[in-house]
Amino acid sequence: MRESTPAHRAPLVGTALRSLRLGWAALRLPGRLRRALPPAGRALMDSLAGAGHEVAVVGGAVRDLLLGRTPKDWDLATSASPDEILALIPEGKQIGVARETGTVLVPRDGVVYEITPYRGGHLAADLALRDFTMDAMAFVPGRGFVDPLGGRRDLAKGLLRACGRPEDRLAEDPLRTLRAVRLAAEFHLEIEPALLRAIRGAAPLLSRVAPERIGTEFGRLLVTDRPAWGMQRLRELNLLEQFAPELLEMVGVEQNQYHAFPVWEHALMALALVPPALHLRLAALLHDVAKPRCLSVDEEGNRHFYRHELVGAEMADELLRRLRFDNDIRTRTVHLVRYHMDLHLDGPVTDAAIRRMVRRIGLEYMDDLVQLRRADRLASGKREGDLGPETMALLDEVRRVLAADAALKVTDLAVDGHDVMAAFGRGPGPYVGEVLKALLDEVVEDPGRNRREVLLRRLQEMAAGGWKGTM
Repeated sequence: MRESTPAHRAPLVGTALRSLRLGWAALRLPGRLRRALPPAGRALMDSLAGAGHEVAVVGGAVRDLLLGRTPKDWDLATSASPDEILALIPEGKQIGVARETGTVLVPRDGVVYEITPYRGGHLAADLALRDFTMDAMAFVPGRGFVDPLGGRRDLAKGLLRACGRPEDRLAEDPLRTLRAVRLAAEFHLEIEPALLRAIRGAAPLLSRVAPERIGTEFGRLLVTDRPAWGMQRLRELNLLEQFAPELLEMVGVEQNQYHAFPVWEHALMALALVPPALHLRLAALLHDVAKPRCLSVDEEGNRHFYRHELVGAEMADELLRRLRFDNDIRTRTVHLVRYHMDLHLDGPVTDAAIRRMVRRIGLEYMDDLVQLRRADRLASGKREGDLGPETMALLDEVRRVLAADAALKVTDLAVDGHDVMAAFGRGPGPYVGEVLKALLDEVVEDPGRNRREVLLRRLQEMAAGGWKGTM
């Protein structure tokens, strides 16, 4: 009978197994690279090598190939200067102010390749100046796998370690403080103690970084499979207060009888329970962000958070604008925060009431709102099941009403903007949308009115009656 592994040896055994797997992956790296690198990338490497320059695949692509992942980005490093690169690849575009070391971007077949001259004059020096050892590995055709700083060893240990002095690497680009947390979350690594100390010390340097760069890295952290772990590290390392201090207001704020956990812990649990779509993860994180500002306590000592969904939507909008998230992500996130309490009816369950609810929330948001509601409920720690029986029954009614082909948006109406302009005898203008919304309100109450002849007659009545709306 095989002996069980003693508990104190388990981490060592795990490291040994990972080391063996990564060692085998390094031997198979040429074949993996040949299969994964697009033809355009191979052609670029052949052009540089054919002109007598050394060229290497570096960084994240090598790491991903070792781990059996498909690389998302392709970075090449070369002994050629930018001028020599551009002479061979005229369609390239140099970025960066340093003429001798600037990166050349080459778009081919939908992929943008980054080709960077060696910093320090040779590959080993270039790798030593990269951020973390896991991204300081390279593969050189004809030479093989290059790993002077032990990136493969650190991956086997499950460790994120800086190249050289961590303080130097973070000072070069303070965004690396945030990137370290994101990489550790994404690849299930622990951050090496010296790097942890350096991150905490360098946290104020994030003020030098462009907000859009912070927003991009923050978003990438949220869609890893350890977003809650990552958020807790951002808080502990004093990073969160540098770019999203309003989130810290949730820390230590107790809720009410419907919640077992304070607001911060509840938000992190909800964050971990929604699918890894950025707008959903942001909405889960931010859905209760305004509770500290909306807290009130009645005479019996009961805690309330009136209008927190409204204030929260405003706070979410301000934060996402500040971090330069794109309009689509911001709009969807803010909408979900605003309506995260609205998956219910205050009065009788009638078809008209259901249609009004769906229209208010937005049909296109219903699936996301159900996901958010499920996570919110589970993260309360007080309720059984992912959705309550009343919500389940309501969703059944919603599906029944939707199956009846009810009109829930202006594009479902039997008339359009041209009909409005013809009836009013006017050209385009904001009034067109307002008239259509007014018609939709009537159709929501009585779907039988959504017939072309009925709505055309109604348009004539509105025009003859001098309908003003908010024109």
